[in-house]
Amino acid sequence: MRLIPLIFALFIANILIVSGQGIGSPGTIKDDGKFAASTKQLNQFFRRFNGEESPTDGNVRYYPGDSLYRNTKLREGFIKVLFDNQTSSISTDLKEEFIKNVLSDVYPQYINFHREGWIAEVQADFLFKGKRETATIILKLQPEGLGYEWVFDRVSFPPFKNLFNKPVGDSKDFLHPLSHELGFMNLRRAFQDSKVPEAFTKSSFKPDYLTLFLYEMKQNNIRFQTVTDVKFHFFQIEGWYFEVNQFNRPGFNTGWLISNLLKLSPGDKETILKYIYDQE
Repeated sequence: MRLIPLIFALFIANILIVSGQGIGSPGTIKDDGKFAASTKQLNQFFRRFNGEESPTDGNVRYYPGDSLYRNTKLREGFIKVLFDNQTSSISTDLKEEFIKNVLSDVYPQYINFHREGWIAEVQADFLFKGKRETATIILKLQPEGLGYEWVFDRVSFPPFKNLFNKPVGDSKDFLHPLSHELGFMNLRRAFQDSKVPEAFTKSSFKPDYLTLFLYEMKQNNIRFQTVTDVKFHFFQIEGWYFEVNQFNRPGFNTGWLISNLLKLSPGDKETILKYIYDQE
């Protein structure tokens, strides 16, 4: 599932198709295509966004103390070509506002690989009881030992969608509040007679599909086949959300690029996270 319908509902965007741009000396934009060469790795996306890479040689990195390390003009040129400028529906005005905010003289903002505020969304195919199914897996980075590791945070799996259908209101079965006086012998109603034992759970009950997914895998009912799509969701820039996808196509505007951009109003971040995580 994608966030495009959600973003269209919150903001009306205009389709912008522009050519890739390059940079000569810091701040001098030229359309020779060299600077806009494919952002092949996500780590390179981080370096370019932060202005920590040479504009002419992607193998040359800048570090604190280097004259061009996080140079504002260098960053501006990089960020402009880190957008999907061929197919995305991000208006020019929104891009410019975002760039101005990120490059603020008072409060410049950067993205950090090891900091919270970004997650991965992976689409992968599995065989489930002999049938091919697609799962959506949300992963987060967590510290581990002296480094970090990606861990499963949530899974959405279509075969699980209708496993739990908790009734509400008058149709909901329940255990009488004096059940304890009977030694809870009426648990038979929940565990034997009922076809929806989830009706007897607390109001806030939500099934843990990740645990169920891992259990079925341990039972050899689910077998991994292949990854079909990867995207990343970023909330590290204060007041903004953006999505990064990989584009494989001819030309210079390829690789890992910003495909969706949203200026956040109060409550928008929670709405987007709920959309990402609750895809059952």
